[in-house]
Amino acid sequence: MEISRSSTPEVPPQDLWSSILDSVSSSRSIPSKQIILLGQPLTGKSTLASALLQKPLQDEEKNENRSDFAVGYDFADIPVAEQEHLLPDTLARLSVYTVPSTSSSYTSLLPHFLPPRQSLPHTLVMITLDWTRPWSFVEELQTWLQWVETWAKGDGSRELEMTREEGRERLQSHLQHYTEPSTDPLPPTSTHSSTVLPLGQGTFTHNTTGIPIIVTCTKADLIDGGDDMVAGASGMGSMVKGKGGEWEERTDGVMQVLRTICLKYGASLFYTTMAPSTLQVLRQYTLHALFMPPAPSPVASGTEPQAPTRNIFPFNHKPNTLDRDRIVIPAGWDSWGKISVLRDGFDAKFWGEAWERDLEDDHAEGSGARTLYATLVPDQGSKLPPLPPFNNPTPEQAFLAKNYDENAKKPDRDPRGAFRNPAELTGASAGIVGPLGSSSFSLPNVERALTDMEVGIVGMPGAGVPSDASKRASRNPVIPSGRPAGLPPVGTSVPAGGRGPSSPPPTGGSASPTSGQIQHEVLQNFFQSLLSSKDRTGTPPAVRTVAPTTKTNGSGSGAEDGA
Repeated sequence: MEISRSSTPEVPPQDLWSSILDSVSSSRSIPSKQIILLGQPLTGKSTLASALLQKPLQDEEKNENRSDFAVGYDFADIPVAEQEHLLPDTLARLSVYTVPSTSSSYTSLLPHFLPPRQSLPHTLVMITLDWTRPWSFVEELQTWLQWVETWAKGDGSRELEMTREEGRERLQSHLQHYTEPSTDPLPPTSTHSSTVLPLGQGTFTHNTTGIPIIVTCTKADLIDGGDDMVAGASGMGSMVKGKGGEWEERTDGVMQVLRTICLKYGASLFYTTMAPSTLQVLRQYTLHALFMPPAPSPVASGTEPQAPTRNIFPFNHKPNTLDRDRIVIPAGWDSWGKISVLRDGFDAKFWGEAWERDLEDDHAEGSGARTLYATLVPDQGSKLPPLPPFNNPTPEQAFLAKNYDENAKKPDRDPRGAFRNPAELTGASAGIVGPLGSSSFSLPNVERALTDMEVGIVGMPGAGVPSDASKRASRNPVIPSGRPAGLPPVGTSVPAGGRGPSSPPPTGGSASPTSGQIQHEVLQNFFQSLLSSKDRTGTPPAVRTVAPTTKTNGSGSGAEDGA
């Protein structure tokens, strides 16, 4: 029995080679993790990037006056720990993208390098704040966090929505299962509890994408500035140590405000200095957040709960809220109660509502978080000059069209007017096109050339014997001396409605039938004399002239003179 086959072959898939190469590269490729480093200029982003990638800081990066790139990029491979022998040599590739300003000209470039659809599950955002400018903390946080929300929304596709939902579930599970590191070993009979406590008040109310966020306050060692430092140079300006409780009260108040905002986004808070120990702790937590395991699958009733997957980069540092130059507050540990314990009189709920009012109304006055924070930390420094915007020139065609319309309305703006002779405009007659409408035949050089040509012809050998052409020219009373027949006298113009060069003169008899041939001969000899340089020397060379042939009574005669 024959098996029936389709007469038409199957259509191969589009981009066949691309699909094959992608499948091979994906099977051998190294996983990639990205860090988006956000911060204003001169906030210590280069130091953080070198610490995260474990690369030495270059000499040009130490220069405070250097210019940042529109989008900076660097990468490094993450090696596997020595005890993980079963994994490949390189665990992942860590990339750091640096954005130097909140200006939309710079932030709009990042989605081209990190599309949210592919990058969200493998990306962490780090916001850098500078302790030398503490009065700008709330304003910068609000700007950066709003940008993160906008970037994470992407194009709103269905696939992106599913990725965002998975990220939110993963971060929520991480917050709920957080346990403070302990040096005591767990008993061997301990089992994972199936009871998961809900999130506390003001916790994870924003950041619907679930992207890990770390707020890093750099230059924390400048908080304890001395009295001899000028305002703004020591971080807190006039709020220096030695003024009693005001110094500690305000620095604690700044920390409480930052912790309240971080709690709403499920973010962590770190203070860093140039000390390698603080930067190393920050790097360990960054890897811990990047390799956050996915949320456990929901279990049916009556089954054993599933323990969360172990993070291959555990974070074993305890939270620290006492040392002001090395604050460590991981995500999932903080709460409104712990924030209020730091210093009495702080209402975390009130500040959370003030933050919401700022998000709803960007110009909220009196009751917004930015206004309240300005009373806590007054602005004691000049604002940094904004980065230069990108040059957006006027299109070339639009520029030319604008100037053309302006010049067309003003006749004196025509650039060709500088090359025109005013006598030509007054002497030319309407309806005359060509040299008759100008004074080109009135040029003295042309008149002198015609005269020299006639004198040269008369003085040639054999000129004493008049030819038939000379006789006819002497009998023609219309041709003036040195001018072709049919042309007006030198210095005059043809009146409007006048006839062309072949028109007969207004008075006298009719022109000879051979006047046109004589005109042609005179003009031909004139132009030949201009092209030949031999006629300008001492003795003129022999010139050969051919007299026109005329027929009389059916017979023709011709004369030929030559040297």
